[in-house]
Amino acid sequence: MSLSPEQTAEVANWVRDGATLSDVQKRIDADFKISMTYMDVRFLVDDLDLTLIDQAPKADASDVTKAPPPKPKPPVDDASSPAAAAEDASEGETPAVGGVTIDVDAAVLIPGAIASGSVTFSDGVTGKWMVDNQGRPGFTEVSQEDYRPSPEDGEAFMQELSTALRDKGMG
Repeated sequence: MSLSPEQTAEVANWVRDGATLSDVQKRIDADFKISMTYMDVRFLVDDLDLTLIDQAPKADASDVTKAPPPKPKPPVDDASSPAAAAEDASEGETPAVGGVTIDVDAAVLIPGAIASGSVTFSDGVTGKWMVDNQGRPGFTEVSQEDYRPSPEDGEAFMQELSTALRDKGMG
């Protein structure tokens, strides 16, 4: 899907005016009658070499007292428990980059997908992801309605996804 030069100029104006990716996605749909996924919009903004304006205040990384404590994993006592069965169904977690953790499903059950799995973002929000047969990533479920990961989590997700798929021989 490509936009006309006039449409890309309009998208660039929206981004310069402070629009978020979600805003751009909604406006492309409303103004141009073109439906694009969040990830497609992200790639479009990257392809146009646009820089999003960070509207959220930056957290002071030197103040660790404000950081939420890490969530401990529940212990697994029995190898036949549902938690153990779920771990057996996936290939395991990849190491976290920036607090984002990705699991890759051992078997892909989503029609049209070549890979799928789950993700936990640094703020604890979880979701299910998939990569379609054209290599486009997307989310099928997210535990919090209208959730958008932070730019750092979005970048960490893409890095983790790339690493996980490369490790499985898909990248």
